[in-house]
Amino acid sequence: MLKRISMLVVAGLAAATLTGCGGSGGGSGSGGGDGSITMGFSQVGAESGWRTANTKSVQEAAKAAGITLKFSDAQQKQENQIKAIRSYIQQKVDVIAFSPVVESGWDTVLKEAKNAKIPVILTDRAVDSKDTSLYKTFLGSDFVEEGRKAGKWLVEQYKDAKDPVNIVELQGTTGSAPANDRKAGFQEVIGADPKFKIIASQTGDFTRAKGKEVMEAFLKANPDIDVLYAHNDDMGLGAIEAIEGAGKVPGKDIKIITVDAVHDGMQALADGKINYIVECSPLLGPQLMDLAKKVVKNESVQARVVTEETTFTQEQAKTALPDRKY
Repeated sequence: MLKRISMLVVAGLAAATLTGCGGSGGGSGSGGGDGSITMGFSQVGAESGWRTANTKSVQEAAKAAGITLKFSDAQQKQENQIKAIRSYIQQKVDVIAFSPVVESGWDTVLKEAKNAKIPVILTDRAVDSKDTSLYKTFLGSDFVEEGRKAGKWLVEQYKDAKDPVNIVELQGTTGSAPANDRKAGFQEVIGADPKFKIIASQTGDFTRAKGKEVMEAFLKANPDIDVLYAHNDDMGLGAIEAIEGAGKVPGKDIKIITVDAVHDGMQALADGKINYIVECSPLLGPQLMDLAKKVVKNESVQARVVTEETTFTQEQAKTALPDRKY
């Protein structure tokens, strides 16, 4: 009899342990009942060094905060994210967070989350829904301002130039918030001076391989390129390979501006192959977990939480590199 009771106790403990480690038992949509929180998180993908660092930040912060994380990789496909969000709704998680692949087409699934009384946090990227009640807050960078910073540096560098400045642009994923906004902010600044001409602009999907491929095409079609503006470091790094392959010197024959400031990009900046980087920090995990705890408790949060970021010149990169976390 004692042996049977002991076995039942052990079985009960094992079941409790499985549920606590994020097995089939998720949250209840109301903080898990026992104070624990389960978050469903849908990531864009793993297309860049920035994204990898962002994923790591979210996973480590969730663990530190005691939040059970259900994680999915959308592989840069919106349909995968919608499927993941619906799965989280079915599992009755306490909060959903996601970084949208593109800006449009989210209203239906967000309404489903709202009807299920599961709060949603947008992280890194925004959506263009007119109904802002469909999500609690948006945590991330000001992408338009990032584009402006890139443009302001360029204008300053060529303030005394009389000849046209031919620019090629490697855009991020078509339809994504950072691609749309970084382009808009950059154009807003350089558009005031007609000598700045964007002679080619095409998506590189935020990847190094695509950045190289598109830059090779740019170089073949446009022999006189003065400046490359890449929407992230990885595309810029791919473009550097193409520029060197064409017998040109990156950073000298073609000035290069990128966005992100991941380690590989900062190293290229310190080495003189990139001229200027606008920072976009991927370390959003701790802020995301703080916001998650508040929205699950139905506490008020700011509708827009902007991360603090800076810019780097070549000399500043040399100083910053030894302590760089990503």
